[in-house]
Amino acid sequence: MAIKILEIHHHAVRIDGQPPEAVLDFYTNVLGLAADQGRPHIEGIPGYWMNVGDVGQIHLIGGAFPSLVARGPGQDPAAPHVAMAVASIIEAKAELDRLGVPYWTSKAVSPEFEQVFVDDPCGNMIELHQLGNCRCGHRKA
Repeated sequence: MAIKILEIHHHAVRIDGQPPEAVLDFYTNVLGLAADQGRPHIEGIPGYWMNVGDVGQIHLIGGAFPSLVARGPGQDPAAPHVAMAVASIIEAKAELDRLGVPYWTSKAVSPEFEQVFVDDPCGNMIELHQLGNCRCGHRKA
């Protein structure tokens, strides 16, 4: 049984080397996207969450890398990744355990919001989180 992915929620990209305001200007004035004004403050990780369509965002992530919330080498939620919502984070972790797929978790955004991170065979980081617990589907810009 595979994990049940319901939606793609965000693509996180690094914005190193440029002032965050210049990157925001590009995404706002060139691409026409609006910043999510409800983005929580994440210590040491400046940036913006840009709304895309009805469900989805591009997370522009700055700050030191590795970040203050990194758990170790290759375990930094501020690294580039794609995030998808699952029907049940508990069932997703159980399926990863059953399949023997290594993963790690983070609650960097808030204590109530668990993120599960796994690498695909090429080393691309994928975030899984519970449907309804992400701002990606909430349009409060």
